[in-house]
Amino acid sequence: MKIALIIENSQAAKASIVHESLVSVAEPLGHEVHHYGMYTPEDKASLTYVMNGLLTGILLNSGAADFVVTGCGTGMGSMLAANSMPGVFCGLVIDPTDAFLFGQINDGNAISMPYSKGFGWAAELNLQDVYRKLFDGERGLGYPKERAAIMKTNRGILKGLKDASCRDMLTVLKTVDQDLLKAAIAGEKFAELFYANSKDEAISDYLRGLSA
Repeated sequence: MKIALIIENSQAAKASIVHESLVSVAEPLGHEVHHYGMYTPEDKASLTYVMNGLLTGILLNSGAADFVVTGCGTGMGSMLAANSMPGVFCGLVIDPTDAFLFGQINDGNAISMPYSKGFGWAAELNLQDVYRKLFDGERGLGYPKERAAIMKTNRGILKGLKDASCRDMLTVLKTVDQDLLKAAIAGEKFAELFYANSKDEAISDYLRGLSA
């Protein structure tokens, strides 16, 4: 699985802690981690939590990523922005129990975490435990197990509701504020990571045209 990491500007100083914690858990399990920035507070390309959501939509709808790990100070803003995108089901995850229940019940494709609120001593251990609960083993098995079937049914109903209430990603890209979109894909490694992994030529071509 390709896991994309996105860090916004207020938490960029913690990017290395988050990235190292994710890599230490995900890569031994056979997953790839692609870090889309930010990398430091001094990066030329600055991401807001709104851009986190837009970038999450681009990565998941293009197939460039299978799962997105993002966040902000409280995790709330990035979660809301991500869930405004078609095909994105983002949970607010604070601790390993949240991660386990989100993975087993909701089986979404993105999480948003608080990197300021409650982020103190041994925070990296909480991050590692969260990632372990998410990425070690099969998700979507249900909890409690006897409710697994109805949970799966409800996930399908929610997907249908999302499809009915959202436009497709290419339409979103064409109608969203173009300056916002350009800023969201301006990261120094975006082109290197995205175009090599995107499975949607229409999305790729549109974004290439913006960068030309």
